[in-house]
Amino acid sequence: MSQYEEMARTLREDPDVHYSCSQSVLMPFAEGAGLDRETARKVAANFNAGMKMGSVCGAMTGGLMVLGLYGISDPGTVQEYLRGFKQDHDGLMDCRDLLRASAARGEVKKVHCDGMVYEAVRRVEKILDEAGVLPAAAD
Repeated sequence: MSQYEEMARTLREDPDVHYSCSQSVLMPFAEGAGLDRETARKVAANFNAGMKMGSVCGAMTGGLMVLGLYGISDPGTVQEYLRGFKQDHDGLMDCRDLLRASAARGEVKKVHCDGMVYEAVRRVEKILDEAGVLPAAAD
């Protein structure tokens, strides 16, 4: 498991603070791009629960924030990132639809959302690694 996914897991498991999906994807990558964690937490605050209205999944939007933070904004890469989610989730991208489908399968909400966060972290990390923009791993 990468340091980024490990940090996302630590955030999601924190019993004292609820870090949203978007925050849990953005924060592990923030400091490596020169953005402090607290500012990253604030930037991502309104993207949870599909922008607080059931729209596009917060984990997906958190990943888009990370890509932008690292200068990855070309349409092909962004569309490939989103296409991967759509392909793996029956074409669904909205929080409300993803949660509805998850519930129909009998999955627990937190387990589903955690899985979306970890998936977004892995997808973003792969893109950043391939682009050669990830900082060296901390020892």
